[in-house]
Order: sequence, then C-alpha cells, then structure tokens
Amino acid sequence: MSQTVDRALSILPLLAQGPADLGQVAERLGVHKSTALRLLRTLHEHGLVYRQQDQRYRLGARLFALAQEAVENLDVRDIAHPHLVALNDRCGHTVHLAVYEEQEVLYIDKVESRYPVRMYSRIGKPVAITVAAVAKLLLADLAEPERRVIAEKLDYPLYTARSTPNAAAFLQELAVVREQGWATDLGGHEESINCVGAPVRGADGRVVAAMSVSAPNVVVTAEELLTLLPLVRRTAETISREYSGTTRPAHPPKKV
Repeated sequence: MSQTVDRALSILPLLAQGPADLGQVAERLGVHKSTALRLLRTLHEHGLVYRQQDQRYRLGARLFALAQEAVENLDVRDIAHPHLVALNDRCGHTVHLAVYEEQEVLYIDKVESRYPVRMYSRIGKPVAITVAAVAKLLLADLAEPERRVIAEKLDYPLYTARSTPNAAAFLQELAVVREQGWATDLGGHEESINCVGAPVRGADGRVVAAMSVSAPNVVVTAEELLTLLPLVRRTAETISREYSGTTRPAHPPKKV
C-alpha cells in the first residue's frame, strides 16, 4: 500500500473517535499540516469526511451510506455455506443456518447428514421457535423487553415431555443462552432428535444468524453430540469473523 493511501485511510479511524481539527490530524499522522490538509481535501471530495463550521473534520455521510449498502448486500448464507459444509464433512451430521425475520425463525441453509436417517427440515421453513436451538440463540440476543413481549405472545406446544412449557420457562432459558453463548434442543421438538447450536455475530457483536448440528439418537447420543460443541462454536466464530470483516472473534455487546 502506498504511503499516501495508508495515511489517508489512517484518518478514518481517527475521526471515528470524534471530530478533529487540522493540527490534531497532522499530529496523529506525524506529517506536516499541508500534507494532512491535502489528504483531508481528497477524502472530503469523495464525501468520506466533512468539514464542520468550526473547521474541525468528522466522518462524512457518504462513508455511512457505503457501510450501510455493504451490510445490506452482504449475504450471510454465502459466507457461511462453505464452513457449514466443512463442519458436515468433519462430523457427518445435519448442519443448519437460520435467521430471525418478521417474528419467525427460518432455515436459510442446510447440509444433509451423511447417515441414512434424514431430518425433515427444509430451507425456508419456520422452525419450532420455543424449542429449537437456533431460535433460542436468535431470540436471546434481543433486548429483555422485546424478549418478554415475544415470549408472552407465543404458543407453547408440548411436542415432547422436554418441550418448553410456558413463557416464564422460555424467558429463563433465553437468559441462560444469552449468558453462556450457545444453545441446545435435547429432544424438545422430537424425542429422538438432539441439537447443539452457536451464534453468528456481526461486527457490532449482535447475532445475525444461528447455526446448529443435529442428529438422531440412533446415530449419536445427546452426550456424544455435546462433545461437538467446541467445534460448532469455532465454526460459528470463523463465520462471524468473515462476515464482519474482522480478524478477531466477534464479541457480544453489553448485556441488556
């Protein structure tokens, strides 16, 4: 990278901390004011920085527009899919990816098990929201007031003896999931199916999707499936880093 481009890009994280005048920018970059002014003018011409009436510079609206456009065109499924396939190659079990949209949790990707016993889940199909591991992960990330409103509106079908029975129990489980950063469904939807999941986070630490590994008891016990949790979490963290464009694990925001 050329020195000029490197210096220009260094201005952006500086201004992300708040407005700065020409002298402050020059000092932080270690350059003469004339050099800093030339860089700022170039960024200003492209709408990436804006000069206020007090002669201080701040990040420009164009930068925020570009960031928003990039996020809107970022498909978490495209990014996650090769990692889901790799996980499936390692463990052999069904792998799902789900998102929360318009009060429903929907599967947006699925990699089938290599074993003869298959699951009936389908891409685009809503999950059993009160018991599914991916649903717990997605709803647990919501602010407490929103979690409570949603929980109180849901029905609680007793699919099995292990199904979540009511809103109070569901909220308690979501609080645990939020604290520990992973979730399970151990026979809550189908007696013979177990599932363990982990969240995919964006650059702001919020959950944008949830992934899981599921398997029937005839293939692997619940205890054996739980031993895959570290691998599932590492896969989710890898997807999170790639999705958010960071080299470090995406950490959750402060608890609400």
